[in-house]
Amino acid sequence: VQLQASGGGLVQAGGSLRLSCVASATIYGINAMGWSRQAPGKQRELVASISGGGTTIYADSVKGRFTISRDNAKNTVYLQMNSLKPEDTAVYYCARSWKSSASLSSGDYNYWGQGTLVTVSS
Repeated sequence: VQLQASGGGLVQAGGSLRLSCVASATIYGINAMGWSRQAPGKQRELVASISGGGTTIYADSVKGRFTISRDNAKNTVYLQMNSLKPEDTAVYYCARSWKSSASLSSGDYNYWGQGTLVTVSS
């Protein structure tokens, strides 16, 4: 497995979760990493990305509530999700970009992990 996401679960609205994604050393490198999500009946969307140098960008829907970070010593990317809302319910996927700069464009990602389900109850 090259990208392994974990940390999903059931949480009440207003609560927090932290997702983790461990990447194999062969693909981690200095590439940008991202988190995307897909809610039932909706298209997958990139919600957060971090460049190889640590610059971050966010979708408007999560800005101010979610924080992406990376620990290069552990080949791991995190997504801290606070103030969760029912509309955040989705399967969350981590991904690796072929670029080093952060991006919210799915076309810039060439590796995708298995998802982890986040359910936010009202």
